[in-house]
Amino acid sequence: MQLYCNSLTRYSRLRTLEVKIGDLILGNGHPIRVQTMTTTYTMDTLATVEQSIRCIEAGAELIRITAPSKNEAENLLNIKNELRRRGYTTPLVADIHFTPNAAEIAARIVEKVRINPGNYVDKKKFAFIEYTDAEYIEEIDRIRERFTPLVKICKEYGTAMRIGTNHGSLSDRIMSRYGDTPIGMVESAMEFLRVARDESYHNIVLSMKSSNPQVMVQAYRLLVQQMDEEFGVCYPLHLGVTEAGDGEDGRIKSAIGIGTLLEDGIGDTIRVSLTEDPEFEIPVCKDLVKRYEDRTPGIPEITPIQKIPYSPFEYKRRSSRPLANLGGHHVPVVVADFSDAAGITPRDLVAVGYRYDEGSDKWTIGDAAADFIYTGSKTIDFELPGTLLPVCDHSTWLNLPDRSKYAPYYRGSEYSQARQRSAVLNFILVDSMSEDALSMATALKDDVTVVLCCMSSHPQKMLSVRRFIMELMARDISSPVILTAMGIDNTIDEQLIGLSTETGALFLDGMGDGIWLRNISGVIDETRVSGRTYLERKNDHQFLNNTSFSILQATRMRISRTEYISCPSCGRTLFDLQETTAKIRSFTHHLKGVKIAIMGCIVNGPGEMADADFGYVGSGAGKITLYKGKEVMKRGVDSSIAVEELINLLKEHDAWIEYEPH
Repeated sequence: MQLYCNSLTRYSRLRTLEVKIGDLILGNGHPIRVQTMTTTYTMDTLATVEQSIRCIEAGAELIRITAPSKNEAENLLNIKNELRRRGYTTPLVADIHFTPNAAEIAARIVEKVRINPGNYVDKKKFAFIEYTDAEYIEEIDRIRERFTPLVKICKEYGTAMRIGTNHGSLSDRIMSRYGDTPIGMVESAMEFLRVARDESYHNIVLSMKSSNPQVMVQAYRLLVQQMDEEFGVCYPLHLGVTEAGDGEDGRIKSAIGIGTLLEDGIGDTIRVSLTEDPEFEIPVCKDLVKRYEDRTPGIPEITPIQKIPYSPFEYKRRSSRPLANLGGHHVPVVVADFSDAAGITPRDLVAVGYRYDEGSDKWTIGDAAADFIYTGSKTIDFELPGTLLPVCDHSTWLNLPDRSKYAPYYRGSEYSQARQRSAVLNFILVDSMSEDALSMATALKDDVTVVLCCMSSHPQKMLSVRRFIMELMARDISSPVILTAMGIDNTIDEQLIGLSTETGALFLDGMGDGIWLRNISGVIDETRVSGRTYLERKNDHQFLNNTSFSILQATRMRISRTEYISCPSCGRTLFDLQETTAKIRSFTHHLKGVKIAIMGCIVNGPGEMADADFGYVGSGAGKITLYKGKEVMKRGVDSSIAVEELINLLKEHDAWIEYEPH
């Protein structure tokens, strides 16, 4: 199998062509650039300039501005001139969708234009169309005729271009031939790239965005492979997860999608799409990028893998034996770590999804309730709910009056040296960089009680753990694997990014039967770095539990709550996205497994909702269109009652349950 990156065991940037965007150089080993997109009305020159300046001062190296029509495209000149007058030379990018004439105007003004191949020439009406090969070639010729003028303008003016495919806005033509697939996303972009290459125009960046990190990652990998096979070169790649949402969920979903690719050296520029003001996207981008700035030679070598035992282009979960509620077809489990707690009371378990009522002597169990609790050297002196199994150190387990109520935990070779073990379930911590890790796992191949808790002491932790799990697969070792990661960063955002990348990247490739997150306990010295939000105490059980379930949700491994697909807002947005998203979330957060899209405008909304169950889309000033899947259910709903109408729609289709507070 041809590799989609330089190495699976050594960090190495993928070599791409060099692209010039104004005075900014992108690709060919240059630093990974960070960018964002304005949310102001493009015709409001002053507001757009002021917001752009806030983003630039936050660290944005590219500013994207929507230009949905001729008027907005022409006004880009006023915005650019005012920014230059104030001394800001940051390149501007025009965001184009359905209007080629707007793109042709913008390409003469700004340093880069972004076009969406799904709707630049084609239309999307969610219709299936059967083409003969001859008819399909005619459609490609139509693309060539409509797209070539823009290519020639960009070439003449030295303007860069991003060919940006979105999973949710694939054209009916692509959908009819390739389906709603990553390969369809790739072919959508390649059709336009071939036209540009025929015109000897190469100042091009590409992107493969999706709100589903799994689809996104597979599409980028396929794109790299396709460009290499067809052209022998790769164009620079812009990475992003569309409609990631807000808060911790938006950061986690973005970190998983973008971070998975950055781990393999793929990506030349990134944008984190949050339903927040655009300047707040930049610190998250910078936190992501800095993880890959110091990956210098001199670190221990991870042994190269001879054969990849899985396909990186399609999802298939690693085969593992079922053991209790682990492995096999069970959803991945979550382990809550209370080893550093001074003591454990029923009240402490509220943080990990369990609430005890003394009056009824009963436990209420939340959807995001941990499956195991690691107590370290301690034991619990009250009756736990049956869905929560405690795990303690082996030395503590040996002294228990009833060992059947706990599972023992061993550190590496402790297991082979132990004279007494559980006949049912044994947790073994394995450092993937340990010299005896593989030999130990091989020796335990037929032990049906073993769960491997896999971590790494290597600086490049994900690459190391992935290498170890690939060896397990190659050797047909089917012990369940719990991905174990330690948060060592100072800020909340950094911890979210680090933990999400190290575990989420593995879940996307089907590697992992559980997740166990820890972080260093103790109060942080806040004077070390300024300008950040700090955790008062890093061993925060609720934070780690929420992060674990969010990672599993974002990777589609375990759905524990409502999922929101929310666009990051732009100049086309027809209502207050942040306020509306918060309102919809407050009414629907208890609808486990339901996917609700909240889209700012009709331009991209219906397409980019992708696999949402229900959609809330701006369709005019103060007007909302409601969808079930891709079908319009209610048009022109007044925004003052639209949330209530959405709830009615959920009820009509049996997706509503009444919320019962714990």
